[in-house]
Amino acid sequence: MLKLDDISYSIEGRPLFENANATIPTGHKVGLVGPNGAGKTTLFRLIRGELTLDTGAITIPSRARIGGVAQEVPASATSLLDTVLEADTERAELLAESETATDPGRISDIQTRLSDIDAWSAEARAASILTGLGFPSHQHSMPCSDFSGGWRMRVALAGVLFAQPEMLLLDEPTNYLDLEGALWLEAYLQRYPHTVLVISHDRGLLNRAVGAILHLDERKLTLWQGPYDQFARQRAEQRAVQMAAAKKQDLRRAHLQSFVDRFKAKASKAKQAQSRVKMLEKMTPISAPEEAAKRVFSFPNPETLSPPIIATDDAAVGYGGPPILRRLGLRIDQDDRIALLGRNGEGKSTLSKLLADKLKTCEGTIARSNKLRIGYFAQHQMDELHADETPLQHIQRERPTESPARLRARLAGFGLGADQAETLCAKLSGGQKARLSLLLATLDAPHLLILDEPTNHLDIQSREALVEALTAYGGAVVLVSHDMHLLSMVADRLWLVKDGAVKPYEDDLEAYRKLLLSGEKEARKAQKPEKPKPKVERAGKEELQALRAELRKCEARVDKIEDMRAKLAVKLADPALYEDTKAGELATWNKKYAEVMDGLARAEQLWEAAQSKLDQAQARG
Repeated sequence: MLKLDDISYSIEGRPLFENANATIPTGHKVGLVGPNGAGKTTLFRLIRGELTLDTGAITIPSRARIGGVAQEVPASATSLLDTVLEADTERAELLAESETATDPGRISDIQTRLSDIDAWSAEARAASILTGLGFPSHQHSMPCSDFSGGWRMRVALAGVLFAQPEMLLLDEPTNYLDLEGALWLEAYLQRYPHTVLVISHDRGLLNRAVGAILHLDERKLTLWQGPYDQFARQRAEQRAVQMAAAKKQDLRRAHLQSFVDRFKAKASKAKQAQSRVKMLEKMTPISAPEEAAKRVFSFPNPETLSPPIIATDDAAVGYGGPPILRRLGLRIDQDDRIALLGRNGEGKSTLSKLLADKLKTCEGTIARSNKLRIGYFAQHQMDELHADETPLQHIQRERPTESPARLRARLAGFGLGADQAETLCAKLSGGQKARLSLLLATLDAPHLLILDEPTNHLDIQSREALVEALTAYGGAVVLVSHDMHLLSMVADRLWLVKDGAVKPYEDDLEAYRKLLLSGEKEARKAQKPEKPKPKVERAGKEELQALRAELRKCEARVDKIEDMRAKLAVKLADPALYEDTKAGELATWNKKYAEVMDGLARAEQLWEAAQSKLDQAQARG
């Protein structure tokens, strides 16, 4: 059991925890969430004993090993497999001792312990973990020095998973994984035999890999049972109740204070006035919850171009040797939302670079609209920001003739306020750097926006804001991401990059997730049709585009009406509305709510009809 008992901790006078408490039973899997900068990583360091509490105590089970990914594996000559095996220090020490031990009793103890920790299957388990995290078997014997920092972070993750500590602390483990690796990690954590505490902004992982959410907010810790979506729903309901209670108390206070002010000097009412003063003193203040800072992205919309904006004809692309991708016959229109699927190394980044005009075809042709502007965001671009310059200086270089006020407005449109605008990039958080890179990628209002892992370092609120911005964006989007939630909310087309080809993936993301987890053999079986189907004429491209556009309009209509419904629900939760003097106003609001619910039902019917038409058209295709 992990117990945090009345803990307090401050950094340079700023309190991160004040009398915070939480108890996590042994074997439970918990997601740690909270605003950026709230102190989640600091809490991990406190649990590991790297920092000392101001007050309070942290209790962990005796002799429990605590494991986490503190830093990447060094660029050594040790192979990937051996590096992972060495992470289990107990196994390594026992094996080393078994080579020199002479006492029969000790030899027996060593062999018993090696059997207990399943030491003899270690190489197979380590290889399985490496494969799951994206390293094919032929790479397991390669030295760590052959891999970049991001890949060595995966090796470090593989090592701690292999060591199986009794308390596993993971800080944003999916930031260095692709979709396939993230899905594998979700499944692995579900089966993990010990306690897991994971900091993550990945809703898929928080919904499928953990059974509780530890929320850090306003220097306190609260444990909520259930996955993230359940936590978010319950938290919103709690905030609405708290806000209504605070408003009701404010009205009560105002009423009592009014009586005191009117009659405190009147002898006949002095006793009643004094009684109300005491009532005011005894009232425990109820604070209205603070509104979460609004996360925003404001993508400028481009003018409309004639379709297609990009088309390839029997194209091939590579890096000077044999082509990575061949026979590409692709078409992108301005209203497309495309997610690229495929295991690491199959060519997703290569395709992205081809579309972004960063690679040329080595065979065939690629045609682009004459006026086409392309925005490209990839993680490495964050590393190319000038550490000694501010965001304002970065954007001034791109827009030297614009006024500082206009440039600041652009930064604010990506959630970079006045303070961040003048802060050196070296001191910005990962999320703030990502926002700046997204701003620079979309500055010219591109007709095509290519995003390679855009959600790394963004918190959950920022990811939701990115979904909203991409939904409203008037250009085409090509996405590579491990964030299943982002892909499911934005993409309406899936392209599978596999075996040197790029083909439409006709099933949905959930089917793709199951396909990956079932293994390649089962995947091939699932994709093989049971009976030969008669050929039918494929649905026309124009028809599918029109149906997808109509579906997006229906979804937007439902979202808008749902937002109205939520606002009316908050209004109707106001206790003051139910006072006798406001019966007429209550009837008006109830009527509005009924009208909105009726409109919501009709909008959902239209949405379902649009989805059905699209499904039928795709089935014909």
